[in-house]
Amino acid sequence: ESTPIAVACDHGGFELKQMLVGHLKAEGHVVLDLGTDSTDSVDYPEFGYAMAEAIRDGKATRGLLICGSGIGISIAANRHPEVRAAVVHDGLGARLCRQHNDANVICFGGRLIGPEVALDCLNIFLETTFEGGRHARRVDKLSKPR
Repeated sequence: ESTPIAVACDHGGFELKQMLVGHLKAEGHVVLDLGTDSTDSVDYPEFGYAMAEAIRDGKATRGLLICGSGIGISIAANRHPEVRAAVVHDGLGARLCRQHNDANVICFGGRLIGPEVALDCLNIFLETTFEGGRHARRVDKLSKPR
């Protein structure tokens, strides 16, 4: 994988991020770590925005975001048209967000998902391709202003 996988979290996702980054590196992925770097309290929008900037600027094409619930950081990232961030809780969601929505960022709740499930979801997310077809027209609409 030549293009790095960007990762970012707030304090609620730090421990899960560290575990998943270790896995990604062990699998040979290049990781662009956008922070945070501890469990000290920080504001999740900053890290969702950092992810969007990395994708917009071509520094990464895929990303992983983690906050306490996964919800806040996904909202922050999705405010940017280049991001399609999906909060995922299980393998089916990880597969469908790629197949049907061409999600480029997977989001987890560090306080809601166990490490084994998160690892499984991340692997499925990275291995699944977008189906295109009838979904392409819908996904195209996500990045167009109304």
